[in-house]
Formats: sequence, C-alpha cells, structure tokens
Amino acid sequence: MTGSRILVTLTLLAAMAVVTACGRRAGLDTPYEAAVQARKDAERAKQPLPPEPEKPVKDKKFILDPLI
Repeated sequence: MTGSRILVTLTLLAAMAVVTACGRRAGLDTPYEAAVQARKDAERAKQPLPPEPEKPVKDKKFILDPLI
C-alpha cells in the first residue's frame, strides 16, 4: 500500500509540474497586438497580409471595477 501511494503521489507531482510549465513567461497579448504582430510577420515572410486590425475602443469605466 505504501508503494502505491508513493507512486500515485509522484505521478501527481509530475503531472502538476508539466501543467505549470505550459505557457509563456511574457505578458498576454491583446487581440489587437496579436493581429499587428501577425501582420508584421506576414510582411517579413512576404506572405499575403491579413486584414488591417482596428484599434480597440477606449475602455469605459464600470461602477464595479474597483472591486476587482
């Protein structure tokens, strides 16, 4: 019984380590920033350009924002 508990514990720890290692260290890109970057990459690679991204509208404040 002790051997199976150790095996299960090690398996769970390994799974947690794999899941936490996913992703990037940098901050998240907004959809606008990602579209601009995709356009630049396509231009450098001499591929067809995706449509020009529209600038996002200014974010309006909401009454519950201070609670977040």
